[in-house]
Amino acid sequence: MSVALFDLTGKVALVTGSTHGLGMAMAKAMGKAGARIIVNGNSSQEKIDKALIEYKNEGIDAVGYKFNVADENEVIKAIQQIKDEVGPIDILMNNAGIIKRTPLDEMEVSDFKQVIDIDLVSPFIMSKHVVKDMMARKKGKIINICSMMSELGRNTVGAYAAAKGGLKMLTQNMATEWAKHNIQINGIGPGYFATSQTAPIRVDGHPFNEFIINRTPASKWGDPDDLGGAAIFLASEASNFVNGHVLYVDGGILATIGKPSNED
Repeated sequence: MSVALFDLTGKVALVTGSTHGLGMAMAKAMGKAGARIIVNGNSSQEKIDKALIEYKNEGIDAVGYKFNVADENEVIKAIQQIKDEVGPIDILMNNAGIIKRTPLDEMEVSDFKQVIDIDLVSPFIMSKHVVKDMMARKKGKIINICSMMSELGRNTVGAYAAAKGGLKMLTQNMATEWAKHNIQINGIGPGYFATSQTAPIRVDGHPFNEFIINRTPASKWGDPDDLGGAAIFLASEASNFVNGHVLYVDGGILATIGKPSNED
């Protein structure tokens, strides 16, 4: 297979929630493959500016836009501004998301709705307003960041699992409706990754650290860079006949029922 199939030179890639974490890791991978990265966040312009320095220090062409992905009016305005100032969006990665760890019987309805709005409704809003241009140009890539919780439940993350399960089905329905326009809509389902957020629970002896290492056939946490190949594949011509698929990057967790804690 030609390396050129994975070349993103000249492509404009908008990655929501890309000022830090796994979103930044995937955006960097696409940037290093040649894409111009549109960095998005909503907490502060300062955070976007700080992230842009990090991208540019690694030789990545990146610009930033602050807007709320769950606010349709802000999204419409931002997409038009990006189109006018940078160019049409070739790749949309719906990565922005939140999680609230609360037992369902204790969770406030407002908190449940907030998770659904950001993790499920916002990918719909973003995709709805980006895809029109893609349809007109008869090409485009949409990548929805799903989760293992698109397939499995876990205590205290009911709202998140409901949203990510819905996002898996939304991905399939987007493909059902838009594949005929030569647009590929797929998902990535990350497993458990070593990030600054998971650092406190990755120490030796922590019960959750032991659980993840024992539950994962690869016997380790993922490195954020491990997501780069999946991002480039689904953003590039290499995936031109892949549609409605969720690519799980999880070290094999979903492939197994697990093993006893005393088994090597």
